[in-house]
Amino acid sequence: MTEDAGLLSPVRAGTPIETVVSDAAWLQAMLDAEAALVRAQANLSLAPREAAEVITAAARAERLDLRALSLQARESANPVVGLVREFTRVVAAIDPAAAEYVHRGSTSQDIFDTAAMLIARRALRLVRSDLAVLTETLSGLAERHRDTALAGRTLALHAVPTTFGLKAAGWRQLLLDADSRVATVLGSLPISLGGAAGTLAGYLEYGAEPDSLLEAFAVETGLSVPVLPWHTLRTPIADLAGVLAQCAGALGKFAVDVQSLTRTEVGEVTEPHVPGRGASSAMPQKRNPVLATLIRSASLQVPALAAVLTQCMLTEDERSAGAWHAEWTPLRECLRLTGGAAHTAVELARGLVVRPERMRANLALTGANIVTERLVATFAQVWGKTTAKDLVTGAMEAAERNGTALATELATLPEITGRFGEVDLTRLCDPATYTGAAAWLVTRATRQAHPRPS
Repeated sequence: MTEDAGLLSPVRAGTPIETVVSDAAWLQAMLDAEAALVRAQANLSLAPREAAEVITAAARAERLDLRALSLQARESANPVVGLVREFTRVVAAIDPAAAEYVHRGSTSQDIFDTAAMLIARRALRLVRSDLAVLTETLSGLAERHRDTALAGRTLALHAVPTTFGLKAAGWRQLLLDADSRVATVLGSLPISLGGAAGTLAGYLEYGAEPDSLLEAFAVETGLSVPVLPWHTLRTPIADLAGVLAQCAGALGKFAVDVQSLTRTEVGEVTEPHVPGRGASSAMPQKRNPVLATLIRSASLQVPALAAVLTQCMLTEDERSAGAWHAEWTPLRECLRLTGGAAHTAVELARGLVVRPERMRANLALTGANIVTERLVATFAQVWGKTTAKDLVTGAMEAAERNGTALATELATLPEITGRFGEVDLTRLCDPATYTGAAAWLVTRATRQAHPRPS
């Protein structure tokens, strides 16, 4: 039977992130850590080169029974103990002498935590790749719609006009910010090497020098060297939690805005049409915004899971009985939910259908009321803010009573007619001409370079 096929987590089902963080991938990462360790020891003449070559060649996940290892993990509360035992048997069947160097001087947490960093690196690279495509796509969207006016909404109501280009530039900026933070964490993922209680004693008994072993292991894994062993100093996990939560939140902002703009009565954007997608089991007329829904669902989960990871910083002694173990599932879920959301967001952005005609129609729903801020600011230069606000408010109330345009009511006021003509009032009451610095802001934002995944 397939384990955890994604039935209840469709946002990541079938996306590249699934393979990168699967059980098989974690097993392979632990084997990669074991092989890297013996290669590092061989480079320091602490193990025979031949043994390192045999162990590296044998370190293939398919040589081990994944399910059997999972069941064995119940007996030791972690998967490394059983892995070392079974992997040693695999190596011994090839070269009994080489088997003596499997896991030499090491401890379970060194292997598992190093594997976790290897998994995180592979996953974050996928996320960054999708973020690069996504931000480039949103940049194009922002530039094309730099001057496309739509109603800005605050507290669910029309506020003042903005542009769709500025909205898209905002989505892009959030994602650029997230990518920058992901890149920082990606560049500092550390090896874990401390031995049984963080003193490196087990390694030193075989002749290792601390600096040399740490550097050699870092070279073999491509990870960085931490200042101290971090068995119970969980900054690397907390950092991962933070950037994944922020990245998921940025993706979620994009998704929730698309959902709002897709509402039947709004209709300013629609998701890309794929036959059969978004169908309702009960209502044939519906085409639901499923991509935005998937992204939002992930974005709601990741911060909560990230909080669990941050909470796991409360680790007792030199190895925790439970807090370390509690990290594993939330970490994987954070990685695959964020990865799935990023991959889904690329499809959403690339296929997003923008409907300027609906934006214009919605902008006109409240007439010139949406530009009363402008009217008050203009009139205040003549009569002061309080009088200007009273004039505009009175004209608005009259327009509502009489069913007339605000410009028409303003034109009847003696104070107005002496200073502002019909052409002036028509311009002042046109929402499309009151988008402030939106175009300038879009240009300024889109000049910022796209991220370059490492």
